[in-house]
Amino acid sequence: MSATLELTKDLISRPSVTPEDLGCQQRLAERLESIGFTIEHLRFGDTDNIWARRGTQSPVFAFAGHTDVVPTGPEENWTSPPFEPVIRDGLLYGRGTADMKGSIAAFVTACERFIANNNDHTGTIAFLITSDEEGPATGGTVKVIETLEARGEKIDWCLVGEPSSTNKVGDIVKNGRRGSLNGYLTVQGKQGHIAYPHLAENPIHLLAPVLTELCAIEWDQGNEDFPPTSFQVSNLNSGTGVTNVIPGTADIIFNFRYSTELTHEQLQQKVEAILDKHQLNYDLKWELSGKPFRTASGALVDAVKVAIKTTTGYDTELSTSGGTSDGRFIAPTGAQVVELGPLNATIHQVDECVSVTDLDTLSEIYETLLDQLLSK
Repeated sequence: MSATLELTKDLISRPSVTPEDLGCQQRLAERLESIGFTIEHLRFGDTDNIWARRGTQSPVFAFAGHTDVVPTGPEENWTSPPFEPVIRDGLLYGRGTADMKGSIAAFVTACERFIANNNDHTGTIAFLITSDEEGPATGGTVKVIETLEARGEKIDWCLVGEPSSTNKVGDIVKNGRRGSLNGYLTVQGKQGHIAYPHLAENPIHLLAPVLTELCAIEWDQGNEDFPPTSFQVSNLNSGTGVTNVIPGTADIIFNFRYSTELTHEQLQQKVEAILDKHQLNYDLKWELSGKPFRTASGALVDAVKVAIKTTTGYDTELSTSGGTSDGRFIAPTGAQVVELGPLNATIHQVDECVSVTDLDTLSEIYETLLDQLLSK
């Protein structure tokens, strides 16, 4: 078995459901130390992180990833146990194979080969690995970046190993992400008997026309880099659970995935103006998960394109679609950020899997990228 497959299987066998790491980072640290990396373990709250460096000079190229995985759901629904990696028909099955322990293993093996041939490479190679990307993301990459910024350490180029590919490995590279803004809204009514509605005020009825208006708005038309801004309700709760009581409150959670055509402040103002227009008695709290970012053509994007073309023979496509990633914490520092990993067809699903061949191809792409950027 290849070195990348072997390491991926090792990591998969550790049930590191967020925010647990369960020794994954220690295993990575051992491999990296053996090829000249200095390892710094950083723990914030319940989250383990490592910041590893080989070199002291700029430019700094960082691999970023996470060792935590989402819960498996009922394990009896899996064809084989989710934390017992098994190969069937050329696919490696297990929780985290695609998101994103396979990428992390490919990071390491790519570095091992690159350093064996380029012991005195230019610049610095770094690893930023966390264990809370799949959770609230409060003690992981965001805290490591704060620590680096406070002491003046900068990342110039960053590759996040999120599963970006669609049909074949490397066909899609994320060079940006939309912003994500959450709203937590409570509409106040007046509880009462359902047979006497004139003595009550139904918050669901009050909320309904507001939701109709919010769902009908064309927030923007997007642009050449981003799709249009979208508004989606994720949770709606009200009622006492019985049939004869008008509820006193209605709670709703909603999300904007927004382009660079709008700011989160503008979205907040528009929503609040609609609520006020309908004269609702409400409480609204906002949570900004990340601002939109985009890495334009330049050294990193160009080198990624060449690495994919050299390794696979086909051209890649740049995209800003999909959800958020830890790139949203790294890009604001001025770093160029891209995301490149395996196919995303089975991520967070039962029987998550990755092609064994794709793991080796991914490792080769990463090695070629290092050649492009840091070879003398």
